[in-house]
Amino acid sequence: MIRNPIDVATRVSPSLSALIESRLNHSEPEEYITLLIIRDYVTGLLSAEFTEAEQIHHFDINESLLDELNALIEEFGETALAHDFVQNSASESMSRVIDAVISNREYDNPPTLEIIKQAIVMGLPASLVGDGVLDEDEDDGLLAEIDALINRHGADAIAEEFLRYE
Repeated sequence: MIRNPIDVATRVSPSLSALIESRLNHSEPEEYITLLIIRDYVTGLLSAEFTEAEQIHHFDINESLLDELNALIEEFGETALAHDFVQNSASESMSRVIDAVISNREYDNPPTLEIIKQAIVMGLPASLVGDGVLDEDEDDGLLAEIDALINRHGADAIAEEFLRYE
């Protein structure tokens, strides 16, 4: 199996990344999980057992995830390793939000993912849009992204560890 030379995880939504990571966590260490295997997994979750599977996995499984997965398969092939598509850092816009919270001297300890979520809920992204730090469309997916990071890494994870500098 050949790994992708570019950071393809940056092209994956937080929800699909979390779903892939969940599937990888339930596989054998020597097992190669490809995008085709992930597509079969998602298709199975969308089947008749959809309601039960959604309750078990706590993911918002819907057709758009399958569409996103199909687009990735079209671009990178069915045999691309799924591991390459798991995000281990925040998006550029989330990194700006984290940086803004870190820069705020209000906190004695490094901010956690939960503190970042609170800042998002309290309107920090709108303030950053007003300041020109974020574009208007960049704040749309921040709550879903922080929820995905919290689901995967825990609310107490140090937010700075997820910064991505470009």
